[in-house]
Amino acid sequence: MSDQIDSSTAQPARRYNYWLGGKDNFAVDRASGDEILKTFPTARLAALENRRFLQRATRFLAAEAGIRQFLDIGTGLPTADNTHEVAQRIAPETRVVYVDNDPMVMAHARALLTSTPAGRTTYLEADLRSPEQILAQAELHETLDLGEPVALMLVAVLHFVEGHGAGRPIVRALMDALPSGSFLVVTNSTKDPLPPKVAADYDAALAAGITNIWPRDRVEFTELFAGLDLIEPGVTPVSEWRAEGEPEPRPDPAHIAMYAGVGRKP
Repeated sequence: MSDQIDSSTAQPARRYNYWLGGKDNFAVDRASGDEILKTFPTARLAALENRRFLQRATRFLAAEAGIRQFLDIGTGLPTADNTHEVAQRIAPETRVVYVDNDPMVMAHARALLTSTPAGRTTYLEADLRSPEQILAQAELHETLDLGEPVALMLVAVLHFVEGHGAGRPIVRALMDALPSGSFLVVTNSTKDPLPPKVAADYDAALAAGITNIWPRDRVEFTELFAGLDLIEPGVTPVSEWRAEGEPEPRPDPAHIAMYAGVGRKP
């Protein structure tokens, strides 16, 4: 594990924190965030809607699906209503393992994300691109019983894995380690609803290294759930998944440009 916090290179978790109005970020993160906003001005709104989806999905899993174990990869810096807080409000005995590859995230998580007495939270510094490393961690097995259903949360993290088809092997490796009755929760950026000019600007920003958020179209995103039963309403814009209780009108999908889905392992 690394204990070095790099303040000279923009990090996704800190950039996301900046967009959400947090203070746990550096000048390089703010500059990166502002550069992305030039190409995609509603990126901050997308971050907020993604966060709201995480909370809705967690409530569904805890309250309706009866899930009591969560593996949340790509934790991000703590804000209000994190996964364990939403789940433990419904079921205090819920156990959550958070995983991130940013030492600053882990430092804040250990300090701020305290579990209910009945439940438990654990924090692992590891990289989504090495699923075998995550699954081998003793702390994971001390916290979660992989013989019982687990919700795998990959919210706004898989799009940092670049390349067409590159996400599927990672998802498969992680889901293969989880038993029947487990769930997969994913959000990923997409260019599908973008006007041609904005989509072209996105491609240019990706090629120039201004953004490292890899978009996936509906077909590739849906393939992440191969072998799973998609939960209604299926693959939707992130702002529309079970959003009946959210303020109206809902955002234009082109302003969010992110897919969401929840699937159950038979």
